[in-house]
Amino acid sequence: MKSKLATIIILIVMFLIIGVFGIFGFILWEECIKIETSAEPQDIKTVISENKNTIDKDIKTPQILDDPFDKIQGVKSEETEETDYSNITINKYFYNQLEEYSKIIYKAFETNKENMKTGIHKVELGTAFTELLNEENGQDQLGKYYQSAIEAYTYDNPDVFYLSPNKMYLNIETTTKGKKTTYNVYINNGNQPNYLIDEFTSREQIDKAINKIEKVKNYILENRKTTTYDNIKMVHDYLIENIEYETTISKENIYNIYGAMINGEAVCEGYARSFKYLMDSLGIPCTLVIGKGTNSEGKTENHAWNYVYIDNSWYAMDCTWDDPVSRNGEVSRSAKYKYFLKGSSDMLIDHAPSGQFTEGGKIFTYPQLNTENYE
Repeated sequence: MKSKLATIIILIVMFLIIGVFGIFGFILWEECIKIETSAEPQDIKTVISENKNTIDKDIKTPQILDDPFDKIQGVKSEETEETDYSNITINKYFYNQLEEYSKIIYKAFETNKENMKTGIHKVELGTAFTELLNEENGQDQLGKYYQSAIEAYTYDNPDVFYLSPNKMYLNIETTTKGKKTTYNVYINNGNQPNYLIDEFTSREQIDKAINKIEKVKNYILENRKTTTYDNIKMVHDYLIENIEYETTISKENIYNIYGAMINGEAVCEGYARSFKYLMDSLGIPCTLVIGKGTNSEGKTENHAWNYVYIDNSWYAMDCTWDDPVSRNGEVSRSAKYKYFLKGSSDMLIDHAPSGQFTEGGKIFTYPQLNTENYE
């Protein structure tokens, strides 16, 4: 009897010891693997939000600075999107100048383009930046790569007029297992209602706007000419005849293709984005150019125009300054084409291009213009 009782007591003691070790092991495991997923976006434009507990929380969050021209200005999706963008092929002017990390982000935007019309779609970037983020200044570098990617994407693609990068947040989730740390990165709308420009609040509104824009594009395509020169001239003439230069800088969509092509009112960037959009539709290489312009009164201000490719050379085009309305009245035919297919010897007299779209951002390069005007 005593032997049985002793056996029972020994078993109870063993179970208690196992239980204590089990609880200790669980606590240790919780300490080794942590993912903290809350971050309060700061009151700045576009930021990197940190979801972490193993990185110094005093690290300053990188920001995307204001666009010098355009204040490029849905229920949260929980599904995980494909994060391997290696099979995506893109050949666009500013994209081709990006570093590989920036190209991953650009490809993610392009892949998620349709879903981003909701303004709340979560763009998954996965763990592609783990090696970078394990470096001492990795977070700062990621901020710069992100900034370059979003600049290139919005300047290469005037048809994403509805996105507001200023409302997009880059989030970092940190997972630590022992000595190994991995980072999951994604883009969302943070604490903003969405990352759409203020003029649009839903996918339905955006789709209606796109349908209207595509009717104009289809009109241009239906009337396309047999030569590149005639197509460039047709688009140039169409824009300056159907857009009024908006002088109050107070109306909606004046910086984008919807305001220019549908509302018929825009500032220089609306003209330039519209010209690129229609050139892209016609298969004619074209870039958006920003910088400073000095008008006939000697006043220098921020300005936007285009470079376009014809007969194996690049030439400059400024539809805004060829529009009589932008210069207060009717002008002669020669003045109407004063900035039509110009070479560097003429164009650079009063146009100074800048490849740096935001302060501190990447410096992009533009095509080299032909020296002489197109004949």
